[in-house]
Amino acid sequence: MHRHSRYRRIRIPLTLMATATVAAALFATSVGPASAAKTTSSQEHKPTVVLVHGAFADASSWNGVIKRLKEDGYPVVAVANPLRSLSGDAAYVKEVLAGIDGPVVLVGHSYGGAVISNAAHGSANVKALVYASAFLPDKGESANELASKFGSTIGEALRPVPITKPDGSQDVDLYIDQSKFHRQFAADVPASIADTMAVTQRPATGTALNEGASEPAWKTIPSWDLVATNDQIIPWKLQSYMAKRADAHTTEVKSSHAVTVSHPGTVTRVIEEAARTVS
Repeated sequence: MHRHSRYRRIRIPLTLMATATVAAALFATSVGPASAAKTTSSQEHKPTVVLVHGAFADASSWNGVIKRLKEDGYPVVAVANPLRSLSGDAAYVKEVLAGIDGPVVLVGHSYGGAVISNAAHGSANVKALVYASAFLPDKGESANELASKFGSTIGEALRPVPITKPDGSQDVDLYIDQSKFHRQFAADVPASIADTMAVTQRPATGTALNEGASEPAWKTIPSWDLVATNDQIIPWKLQSYMAKRADAHTTEVKSSHAVTVSHPGTVTRVIEEAARTVS
């Protein structure tokens, strides 16, 4: 464990993620907010853990973490991140947070890190932030800018699909090519599981990945960061840089980007470390 602080501006866009605007789409949560309100006696003094997945995944990517947290008595909410726009996704998560009584440990994976950084700002019940192989953007930075700073190879694996939004404007949904998903996203996950993940992946829009962040909550809320050293999506050097800049409690794990699937025990331990600081 260590804490660092450093700041440096990052800006190298991916050409495949060019200009786009907002499309609205919400999906059902794996564990709804209402379930968090129905706590057992073992949960009464524990904060609610809210999990936010990133792009090219869905809420089921938290299943191994959810199982362990529930066994340890934590109430859990797994949000279905819309992946339509950073501001819209963060507003949605903020509304989920407002419906939860008591303190919250807010956790984000990948692009979900950018979402929780925005959503927690001004959300009084969020007492700790946990990032798992995630983006921690500063104000004005986008996931797209940060992704390629230290050699991310995601651009070569993306498959763009043009879409028309409800207002008639154009956007693009971005998928990882299924034939490249295992190597790119989940190299340390068994092939049979990675193949299913590739089929069920949810795309993020160009808008979501190009939109600059608002004022990040990691500047005022204690943060923990699990850095995946074998990540091809968010390279280790970038993860380490962002963790230091955020002055986060940092743990490293030898993992692909799919750390919530390949190392659910380690993810859970970091979350519970953060949760034990919450009264």
